[in-house]
Order: sequence, then structure tokens, then C-alpha cells
Amino acid sequence: MEPQLLHSVTDSVATVVIHHPAKRNAMTAVMWRSLPPLLDTLAADPGVRALVLTGEGRTFCAGADISTLQGSPEEAQQLAVAAEEALAAFPKPTLAAVRGHCVGGGSQLAAACDLRFAEEGALFGVTPAKLGIVYPASSTRRLVSLVGPATAKYLLFSGELIDSVRALRTGLVDEVLPAGELGKRVGEFTRILASRSGLTQAAAKEFADGRTDRDDHWTEQARGSGDTPEGVAAFLERRQPRFSWSLPTSG
Repeated sequence: MEPQLLHSVTDSVATVVIHHPAKRNAMTAVMWRSLPPLLDTLAADPGVRALVLTGEGRTFCAGADISTLQGSPEEAQQLAVAAEEALAAFPKPTLAAVRGHCVGGGSQLAAACDLRFAEEGALFGVTPAKLGIVYPASSTRRLVSLVGPATAKYLLFSGELIDSVRALRTGLVDEVLPAGELGKRVGEFTRILASRSGLTQAAAKEFADGRTDRDDHWTEQARGSGDTPEGVAAFLERRQPRFSWSLPTSG
């Protein structure tokens, strides 16, 4: 099978799989280019409530396929940044499920997700210093926002890998699961996400990401939504809420 991004939707959760096992799921130029339109399609699907990004088999992503850097490193970096930014802008909750190596471009993609769950033994690294590459400004700022300047400098200056224990301690990952339990936990948690108010999640995502020009927009969305009365009624009636708000088609 050619290197590609596979995807499926089950129980309102989209799963995107980085599939290039011959090179530890390294991202080719074609794969970088295919991610933004795939995300656009999944974002527009009202049946998708959350998204999981993972790698085929026992590795998340070993980074960019180095052979793609032999032509135009600048173009290769631009492709990676465009894919990263598309993932960060995905309007519904996103979660990276990490096994094995999450290195270079793999770390870029994981950092662009809202949450990161890792299996014990996972290894994380940001490796441009090994190749003499200037890490993109936007990617650097995103990394700093996750782990703070000291850990970001450690990763960027050295290119050294850190284990899942240190990744959890520094805030690079949110949960670490024993071997064999990552898939189960991700399934449980994304079902929780899919059951919650999409209105709450979409507004919280923008606010948490620092957007400051949409306060009035979300006030109007809340006013016109039935999610609040439904949530209150469900709480009082001791039942699961049936939230109905979905992303507007524009705006």
C-alpha cells in the first residue's frame, strides 16, 4: 500500500491514521498535502464530533520523509506547517494517540492536536537541530505554549528524545497509558467528548487558543442554541442530554 492517510468515522469519532510503515510512518509530501483537505471534509461532516490522529502499528510518526528534503527544504517545511495549522484550526476536539516514536514532523502534528494520550514507552523529539533546519516560528510558539520555554529549548537545542514520563511531567502529553490500553482509553474518552455539547467545546477551543474577536459570536450562538436548556433539563431529569448544536456552515 502506498504511503497515505487513512480515515474512518465510527460513533461520531473520526480517526486519521498515518500509514507509511516502511519508514515508521514518516510523512511524504503527498501526505502533508492531503491532510488539510481531508480535515476540511471531516470538519464539514455534522456526524463527526471529535477526531483522533494516530499512526499505523507501533509508531506514531517518525517525522518528515527525509528524501523529501533533498529537493526544496523550504517547500517541505511549508507543507508541514500548512498541515499543522490545518490540524490546529480543526473546529472540533482533536486527540493524538501516540505509540512508539513521535519525532520531528510527528511532534509537530501531535502538538497541533488539542490533547495527546501516549502509551508507556513512547518517545518524543523535536529534531531540526540535527539537520540544520530553523524550526518554524509558529511551531516553536505552539511548543512553548505546551511545555514552557525551558523544555522547548531543551528539545530544540538538543534534538534529544524524551520518554513518556518526562513528556507527561512537562505537559507535552495529557495521559500515559500502560501497554495495550491506549486504544481502549482513547475510545472511552472520545465517546465522552462526542456526548458533550459541541457549542461548549467549539467556544472553549477558540478561547483557549487565544482568539479574542469572537466573544459576541459565541454569545449569539449560545442565545440561539437549545443546548443550555437541554443540558439543564437532562440534569434535572437525570438522563443523558441530547445536544443539537452544530457548527454553522460559515462564519
